[in-house]
Amino acid sequence: MNCGGTVRQFCSLWIAMATGQKLMRAVRVFEFGGPEVLKLRSDVAVPVPQSHQVLIKVHACGVNPVETYIRSGTYSRKPALPYTPGSDVSGIIESVGDNVSAFKKGDRVFCTSTVSGGYAEFALAADHTVYPLPETLDLRQGAALGIAYFTACRALFHSARARAGECVLVHGASGGVGLATCQIARAHGLKVLGTAGSEEGKTLVLKNGAHEVFNHKEANYIDKIKTYCGDKDKGVDVIIEMLANENLSNDLKLLSYGGRVVVVGCRGPIKINPRDTMAKETSIIGVSLFSSTKEEFQQFAGILQAGMEKGWVKPVIGSEYPLEKVAQAHEDIIHGSGKTGKMILLL
Repeated sequence: MNCGGTVRQFCSLWIAMATGQKLMRAVRVFEFGGPEVLKLRSDVAVPVPQSHQVLIKVHACGVNPVETYIRSGTYSRKPALPYTPGSDVSGIIESVGDNVSAFKKGDRVFCTSTVSGGYAEFALAADHTVYPLPETLDLRQGAALGIAYFTACRALFHSARARAGECVLVHGASGGVGLATCQIARAHGLKVLGTAGSEEGKTLVLKNGAHEVFNHKEANYIDKIKTYCGDKDKGVDVIIEMLANENLSNDLKLLSYGGRVVVVGCRGPIKINPRDTMAKETSIIGVSLFSSTKEEFQQFAGILQAGMEKGWVKPVIGSEYPLEKVAQAHEDIIHGSGKTGKMILLL
């Protein structure tokens, strides 16, 4: 039977009734394009966990810029169509597959990736990507951990090799990854500088670990950072860069000898002068969370578990959207100004 549109949905519902299969609401992408290609469906089969998998009843799911690039078809990695976006969910274990011993039905968890997609009422995840969520954090905060905090760990410790006593500039510090980076860096003995685009953002960054914060919408903020660093030959040791296509050229002028720019976010090309890297032997390093090995994920999880126990891992939630507003969320995460905290979908 060739079912299309409303007819396809009716067919799915009829088949589910006939077979006893459970259905759920989920966002589906049938073609690459703008936010309008995100389609909320109510006829999606609830997946069944296989060996070493768990099924999570999703309470919240993080929204990340990379998901907009994948949806548009411009990202290097393209999923097979149709697919459900979303990686970092939090919720309650609904069921577990064979050979899963670390989790049971009813456990509160968060994850760094999903098998079936996170913009849905239920999500499958491999058990090694799932972590216990302590009672000290709520389920909304759980959805802010999987991408933002693990990315911050990889950027600081794997890519930048940051050390206690060094100075780090978080360039774009008021978003989910930025605030996570500030908290982690401060807890590990770094001098933390941050930037934000509003007074609200500046206040938030200061409350979450930064020693000093600058408004990156001010024309002379780069000069203010240089003045703060003191001697003209000094600068910052590490820059965690959230918008390299705008800031990379200036970043290179802010670094100290042997300094490193770690590119977490970039939305296009930028012209730089490679000579700016030569005199101080500085480096530009890209970061991709999902290049991490299982062992590296476990290392990052260990760092964050300690932070949750000691209380310095404190995810800040920004904009919240119901699943019905997913297209607006994708629009806002790219084009909204002065973002503060982690954007999430609530189910």
